[in-house]
Amino acid sequence: LLTCKDIKPNGIKIGMLHSSQVIKSVLKALKKIKLSKIILDPVMVAKGGARLIDKSAIETLKTNLFKKTFLLTPNIPEAEVLTKTKIRTTKDKIHAAKILINLGAKNVLIKGGHSSSKYIEDVLLSKKEIKIFKNKRIKTKNTHGTGCTLSSAITTFFACGKTLNKSCEL
Repeated sequence: LLTCKDIKPNGIKIGMLHSSQVIKSVLKALKKIKLSKIILDPVMVAKGGARLIDKSAIETLKTNLFKKTFLLTPNIPEAEVLTKTKIRTTKDKIHAAKILINLGAKNVLIKGGHSSSKYIEDVLLSKKEIKIFKNKRIKTKNTHGTGCTLSSAITTFFACGKTLNKSCEL
């Protein structure tokens, strides 16, 4: 936070926040920085399916941090937890993204890497438009951290002045 007085960031990417106390500390810092380009990757579910944050923290995310978020980037299991819905299709992703927008996020990118299809579809939704990014699945066992890397890359492009659509595309 001290560095922000000297060099103000152009964008902030937030990853896993494991407790309500940590989330409230982040909110306090964001209030001081006053920045709108905030990307939240709500890391909540481990690859094996284990929950990484408690229910209280999930509620704090939904009721407090979503409103500060310009882009929310959940994967399918995280979007299911946040919306209490099942996601099987592109239509389901759009429905879940609408729920997340109604909770306060300005834009939502539901990452499609957890689907079992040959092609991955990431769905970007705002109040005005829907954009679907479709790419062929890359066969690899090295998928740990790909969602975090994606949200970090989006934040970087967005902070450098690209539009949100272009940042997600790149």
